[in-house]
Amino acid sequence: MLFDMDGTLVDSEKLWDVALHELAAHYGGRLSEPARMAMIGSSMASSMAILNTDLAQDRDPAYGAAWLEKRMAELFVAGLPWRPGAVGLLDLVRAAGIPTALVTSTARQLVEVALETLGRDRFDVVVCGDEVLATKPDPEPYLTAARMLGVPIERCVAIEDSPAGVTSAVAAGAAVLAVPSEVPLGRVDGVHLLESLTGADLDLLARLVAPLDLPTSPA
Repeated sequence: MLFDMDGTLVDSEKLWDVALHELAAHYGGRLSEPARMAMIGSSMASSMAILNTDLAQDRDPAYGAAWLEKRMAELFVAGLPWRPGAVGLLDLVRAAGIPTALVTSTARQLVEVALETLGRDRFDVVVCGDEVLATKPDPEPYLTAARMLGVPIERCVAIEDSPAGVTSAVAAGAAVLAVPSEVPLGRVDGVHLLESLTGADLDLLARLVAPLDLPTSPA
């Protein structure tokens, strides 16, 4: 199992909204809604490029990233709410003994803060955005996670909420369960859409990788 973090397991995109708008104001500008939507699921480098273009400014992306990560760490510590059904599905997967990875575009320093809420013991592997050469929508993050787990990517189910994340997981060759959060998701061949992870269970995960053998819940 390969889990995205922001918007999939935790409702952190609203916290990113706060910090990004504050950074734009810090720069003396205002972040537009289309630019904010384009950032969802992207890397920090991409987000800083989008911000600079949106504000028509030439700011140092390293400064912006450091400012944003510091502010997000403060917001994460203050409270990181779970998405509906996320903790239940994670615990179900772990109880079944299924290898599990967290695959996120967020940098390691901030992910370490988030893991205090998520629970480090819920993941065998954590792949962060600053630990791969290419981030989502490139397939590298998911291919890296599968390789670290020692599981063929075709045997993995990736759970995502953003277009960039879905594109990454599909390109990697994983089965994909998509649960939209801040950005609507259109129909994509081979991608199973759910309104909430509350409706996900081991039987569904098994069907997504059928005819492969995943544990299923009792009848």
